[in-house]
Amino acid sequence: MIELEAINRNFEVGEETVHALRDINLNIDAGEYISIMGPSGSGKSTLLNILGLLDQPNSGIYRFNGKAINQLAEDEQAQVRRENIGFVFQFFHLIPRLSAADNVALPLTLAGVEPDIRQQKTAAAMDALGIAERAQHRPDQLSGGQRQRVAIARAMITEPQLILADEPTGNLDRSSGSDVIEALEALNQKGITLIMVTHDPELGGRAMRRLKMDDGKIIGDHQS
Repeated sequence: MIELEAINRNFEVGEETVHALRDINLNIDAGEYISIMGPSGSGKSTLLNILGLLDQPNSGIYRFNGKAINQLAEDEQAQVRRENIGFVFQFFHLIPRLSAADNVALPLTLAGVEPDIRQQKTAAAMDALGIAERAQHRPDQLSGGQRQRVAIARAMITEPQLILADEPTGNLDRSSGSDVIEALEALNQKGITLIMVTHDPELGGRAMRRLKMDDGKIIGDHQS
């Protein structure tokens, strides 16, 4: 499903060049459940952003379903991202003025899906995450766990092949975090590829495959 070949990502900070990723080679099969761990600054989030087409490598090839995706035009990359990839972030990234249901439906709205279909898919996604009764609440009227469930529902609404989660429990208490992880794992059990960045060894250890990063390199790759 995913092939990374000699991926490098550098950032210029003043007069210094920071090598965020160094010659990353990685193959990921459809349906895998992968955690990416490592200290701050090791390149975890940079790698996730490149996988999600939110950032571009300076060199190397990223193949998604056999296509050299980082060599596509920007609008073609946007289409791949919109149709195939869902995102779950630590800080939720919900739009404050929209209801929970409208936040969930946003990817379908942007894709021009008809209102009736949009409403049906939104209701089904929120019901699956146990937040149907919160559909008309704004984000500031929801708990942290509920907001993250809204974010997960939004990520799954387009039926993506891949969900990328960046510290999805970082702002949650243990009980809410456990509920969120179980919701993400339920999606993986349905065949969606799940890749999660985390600082939490216990959380990372739940994944079937565990990558460890340091200094922009993958220094460990372990499978259960």
